[in-house]
Amino acid sequence: MSDDMRTRLLDSGARLLAEQGPTALTTRRVASDADTSTMAVYTHFGSINELVRAVVDDGFARLAAMVAAAQRTVDPIGDLFALTIVYVEYARLNPNLYSVMFGTASLGPFRRTTDEELATGRREVFDDFVEACGRAVADGRFTNGDAWVIAHQWWCAVHGYTMLELAGYVRPQASVVKVLVPVLENLIVGLGDERSAAATSIAARLSAVASS
Repeated sequence: MSDDMRTRLLDSGARLLAEQGPTALTTRRVASDADTSTMAVYTHFGSINELVRAVVDDGFARLAAMVAAAQRTVDPIGDLFALTIVYVEYARLNPNLYSVMFGTASLGPFRRTTDEELATGRREVFDDFVEACGRAVADGRFTNGDAWVIAHQWWCAVHGYTMLELAGYVRPQASVVKVLVPVLENLIVGLGDERSAAATSIAARLSAVASS
């Protein structure tokens, strides 16, 4: 029950930040949104500032857990695409939280400590993409650039698509095939892979997702 209450408070904090901005984030508003007392906020977080910090920390922890749980195979390109599908799905399931995590919902005066601490949560997610890119480089499928730089390029493409989808500019599901897949396939080819090999890897993972 205690963990459930903490999760409810985190979800309420993320929703209020994303939908109404930092001025809406008061102990009373969060407690009301979570259908509990203000004491619950202090019991679980100590202060509203610590709640905001926990909202971002928890968001990255959830995303990192989902990405880490994605199935790995001998195909690094397929695995990279699988991580991408998990990433986009996380944002769909947690649109308010995703907006807070990546700064599209303002934190206002509630700064999440230092830049170094902010980067820690992001690295937990990013490292999985670097690992997949590193395997693609080792296998000779990526020949232009190192894994760390490639992973940043990939993340930029995926995050851009994700934000457009969350904002309603592209439609979920259909736009994965019509927009995201061609963008990533072109990036893969530009990084050195054969287009036929890239298409085969992506198609295999799309098929696996559809049948799961």
